Amino acid sequence: MATTTRRAAPGYRCTECGWTAVKWVGRCGECQAWGTVVEAAASAGPATKATTATTAAVPLPEVATTASARRSTGVDEFDRVLGGGIVAGAAVLLAGEPGVGKSTLLLDVAARTARTGATVLYVSGEESAGQIRLRAERIGALEPGVLLAAETDLGAVLAHIEEADPALLIVDSIQTIASAEVDGTPGGVSQVREVAQALIQAVKKRGVPMVLVGHVTKDGSVAGPRIVEHLVDVVCQFEGDPHSQLRLLRAVKNRFGSVDEVGCFQLIDAGIESVADPSGLFLSREGAHVAGTCATITVDGKRPLPAEIQALVAPSVLSNPRRATSGIDSSRVAMILAVLHRRVGVAVAADDVYVSTIGGARVLEPAADVALALALASARSDRPVREGWCAVGEVALSGAVRPVSALSQRVAEAARLGFTDIVVPVTGRPVSAPAGVTIHPVEQLAEAVQKALVPASR
Repeated sequence: MATTTRRAAPGYRCTECGWTAVKWVGRCGECQAWGTVVEAAASAGPATKATTATTAAVPLPEVATTASARRSTGVDEFDRVLGGGIVAGAAVLLAGEPGVGKSTLLLDVAARTARTGATVLYVSGEESAGQIRLRAERIGALEPGVLLAAETDLGAVLAHIEEADPALLIVDSIQTIASAEVDGTPGGVSQVREVAQALIQAVKKRGVPMVLVGHVTKDGSVAGPRIVEHLVDVVCQFEGDPHSQLRLLRAVKNRFGSVDEVGCFQLIDAGIESVADPSGLFLSREGAHVAGTCATITVDGKRPLPAEIQALVAPSVLSNPRRATSGIDSSRVAMILAVLHRRVGVAVAADDVYVSTIGGARVLEPAADVALALALASARSDRPVREGWCAVGEVALSGAVRPVSALSQRVAEAARLGFTDIVVPVTGRPVSAPAGVTIHPVEQLAEAVQKALVPASR
């Protein structure tokens, strides 16, 4: 009996997200885009057969490590996040909201790299060459070693790489580069995937490090398909409040180092500069010691950072008193207010409460609960926190002060900043204090309020 070969029926595929269907539809069932579903050619070919290996497999101990040597970018805080520098052939994705300073940072990196005698290829698909030159003049990054190409075609970008043979490639941004061989609009899923694969293959073949600029969506995630994040070696997130000069760079993924480092930058008129000691940005320098403020030490990754929490409690004329927060989770503030009212006897139900941080810092970890509670109790009673005091600890609903991680690093950082007394949770082992620093272990929030606030005048 003769056997018949069944041919795969030609399906339909979305050019934006790759969703497939057995029949044509006007709207993609995955990304909900209209008019992107086209007929895909049937694949009737055999499975991939084994071919001759291009390189021989070698034992793991004999693999050379020279290919993973790091090179400094010239920006200390950027090197910190990358793990000590950028690795040859590494693909780095730098994502951030519009206007946060991504292009300014990378133009500074390009100029510093060019000053070492290396050639840098800067590919811009969003701005014209004239706009980039104006920014370079403003930040002092006019270097002849920086080659600028305003291109949006993938083939032209690859040709520039072949001709320039740069030591560093910067593409701003990947969503603006498109390939003529792939259907879909620039920035679409299929286009971003193809452009990323082609560029990564080109730089890894030459051992050239590359930094790709990526857009973010409304929820803060990297725009485009998640496969781009899997293809690149390092994914960095550039964050910052548009109304503040502070910028934070953190690694979400790093194949060559840790993801626990955080880089601090300050956006100024002359560009962007690294901030090795950001304590001055997060702590106020008021001459008078006023009520309603308390400092704490947060830990972002492995880096301890100070934060000052300010609170204002005022009588309300509204039936529903107002609660406003900036830099702190509003639900966390509501919980601390409830604990203060129930466990400590600080009644603020009929008052307007305003809580904010200094310098645009965002305090998200529970280790700042005690400092937040002290600031609120200080504002309500008009009794300042004792001068030179700071507080660290998580507050439970029972009013207990719970232990926090990295307590030794927090205490050391507080001592370095000049704090003389630190309120900490009671732990199973004693906490070593540097010379001139007094540790105040507390078990309950009421005990912390009693110790840290200045006694009421009689």
